[in-house]
Amino acid sequence: MINKNIFKAALQTDKVQYGIFNGINDSYAAEILAGAGFDWVLIDGEHGPFDLRSILSQLQAMSRYNVTPIVRPPLGDPVLVKQLLEIGVQTLLIPMVESGAQAELMVKAMRYPPAGMRGVGTALSRAAQWNRVNNYFQDADAEMCLCVQVESVKGYEALDDILAVEGVDCVFIGPADLAGSMGLLGQPMHPDVIAKVKDGMRRIRAAGKAAGTLAVKDDVINAYANEGANMIGIGVDLIMLAKATKALAEKYKPELKEIQSNTKY
Repeated sequence: MINKNIFKAALQTDKVQYGIFNGINDSYAAEILAGAGFDWVLIDGEHGPFDLRSILSQLQAMSRYNVTPIVRPPLGDPVLVKQLLEIGVQTLLIPMVESGAQAELMVKAMRYPPAGMRGVGTALSRAAQWNRVNNYFQDADAEMCLCVQVESVKGYEALDDILAVEGVDCVFIGPADLAGSMGLLGQPMHPDVIAKVKDGMRRIRAAGKAAGTLAVKDDVINAYANEGANMIGIGVDLIMLAKATKALAEKYKPELKEIQSNTKY
């Protein structure tokens, strides 16, 4: 029997799904994150040092826990999407989607013909348990969850076209890149960026799609939740590790407090 996509089902409820971004390429880190109690863990193949084999290792490490792994590939490439689906990914976050046509291509990449263009390779597929899953062809499409990331002014301007695409389950607004595209690089919590994210969420929810974003401060997280966000990333493992280790070192070596970076999220 095919694995049910509990995250896709949860997006249809009023309960916010909270998650964390995984950038540490190690299965121990994956297990720690998966067992922490988050609703989802995003394996960040766009900015983190992941390839197909290491993503597979992360999926295997998380599989014993009641958490949904989401994968963000480096780009929306149908060939890469096919490979990710074969190793068992059911939920994808596609970065930098800037048109309805691009979103439609991703929908087709995640579905078998005649609805889509996913290649048939179940004999080699972990997702189909190497042809051991009964009715995989009949059931697979319904368990796929497509989240597209709108994170530029161009993408924001195309939001209505993206929302009109059937098969897009969630639109995730990326505040960091959106800020840069707005001329506010490094300021994802600038009031103008927050206003854009909130407006986008209202439009996404009005179109009947789930809305998502990333925020790392309590007041911003709560503001987006109150605006109707269905999924919110509330942390990044590497940032948490970097901050915690620096704080510990500074506790015993106060001179380190003078070494500060103005590159922040």
